[in-house]
Formats: sequence, C-alpha cells, structure tokens
Amino acid sequence: QLQLVESGGGLVQPGGSLRLSCAAPGFTLANTAIGWFRQAPGKEREGVSCISRSGAGKNYLDSVKGRFTISGDNAKNTVYLQMNSLKPEDAAVYYCAAGWPAVQDMCVMIETEYDNWGQGTQVTVSS
Repeated sequence: QLQLVESGGGLVQPGGSLRLSCAAPGFTLANTAIGWFRQAPGKEREGVSCISRSGAGKNYLDSVKGRFTISGDNAKNTVYLQMNSLKPEDAAVYYCAAGWPAVQDMCVMIETEYDNWGQGTQVTVSS
C-alpha cells in the first residue's frame, strides 16, 4: 500500500525558509496528484498547494502565493514544498496527500480528492 512520508519540518524564525519533502518509498509518484495541507491547533485543515498528475497544473492558497512553490522530482520520486518568507501564521502540521483524479492537468486542494495521506511534519515559525 502506498505510504507517504513527509520530512523537512522544523523551527524557523519569521522570514526564514523550509523545504518540505513528500516521498513514497517503493512507489512512483509519477502521474499522481499531490496536495499539501496544513492544520494549526484549533483550526480546520486547509489546502496549501497541489500539483496535478501531469505536473503542469499547480495551485496555491492565496495567503502563500508568491512565497511557497510546489515541485516534483520524478528521478527522486519526491514532491517538494519550498516555503519562503515564513510567517507565524504558517505554523502548522503539514501533510502531503496523493490522489488520482481523472483530470491530468489540473488539481484542487480538496481533501476528498486525495486517497492516501502522510503522517505530517511540524512547522513552527517563531522568534
């Protein structure tokens, strides 16, 4: 069964950067839509970014546009979320999720569109 493993979280000062990774040991993430979601204490989980099955389509939460970048490396079988200019409100547990929608070139940040989820990685933004 596909298992997703997130890594790269940690403690960073406001304005700093982190790169999260989403890997699937033993499985290929090619032709797979990947979504990044986050959940802060006391808040509902929200979609942050996604990349489509073809890699051509990407979406971002409005509050992270221009600061976060999602990308995939088929050779490393990993999807990344590069997070720059981090703010305290970005602090949360970040999850990656995999899905196989019929549409190849678009993705949506809707939880029900994803079938497999990782365990999450903590991101703390604090001085």
